[in-house]
Amino acid sequence: MILFYSEKIDGETAILTDGEAIHCKQALRKKVGEIIIVTDGKGKTYEAEITSIGKKEVELKLLKEVPLSAKRDFRIHIAIAPTKNISRFEWFLEKATELGIDEITPILCARSERKVIKSERLNKILLSAMKQSLKSELPKLNELTKLSAFLKKDFEGQCFIAHLEEEPELLVKSYQQGSDVLILIGPEGDFMLEEIEMAKQSGFESVSLGDYRLRTETAGISSVQAIHFCNMVG
Repeated sequence: MILFYSEKIDGETAILTDGEAIHCKQALRKKVGEIIIVTDGKGKTYEAEITSIGKKEVELKLLKEVPLSAKRDFRIHIAIAPTKNISRFEWFLEKATELGIDEITPILCARSERKVIKSERLNKILLSAMKQSLKSELPKLNELTKLSAFLKKDFEGQCFIAHLEEEPELLVKSYQQGSDVLILIGPEGDFMLEEIEMAKQSGFESVSLGDYRLRTETAGISSVQAIHFCNMVG
């Protein structure tokens, strides 16, 4: 199955634009009257008929909604420091999307070695991973935010900070099944003690991801998988 994404789904119609339109008409050589599968990236997926192919757009008629993946009753938000080697951060985004994640906030910490990201490219990676793994929800990528500013926001659900400065409870033991969750993952070199204390004062609970020292991107993936595991085994 090839999955298409449309930002323009309204009632009984949808429009493919930009790269999605090019992929449909040029790479796959789809024709008027052919049936494709399209998602809005918000959990809805449809069987659709191609009704018009233009220079920049492909117009669709929605035929019926089709179930693509079961909707989760919990949300996963990972706030993570982008890695110095951006390809490792891109790998995290790709794999986290495949596993199932709802929101990612890149955070700027005291020990962060990467202070700039290209959101447009990263969003393309998220979109590609969503389509390749046949997911119907596109993760939300927030702007790069200083940790101090991020901690001033209000969050719902359980909030954790994973670090190596002490020996806290394991994430899988602290997490409550079915809860929305936000997990802070630090940069190479981990969080500063001051940052950990600041997070605690903001209501975050310290957790461990296990006995091994993990790279930033591996810690992010481990956290996502741990939450899914907890919700599968109950």
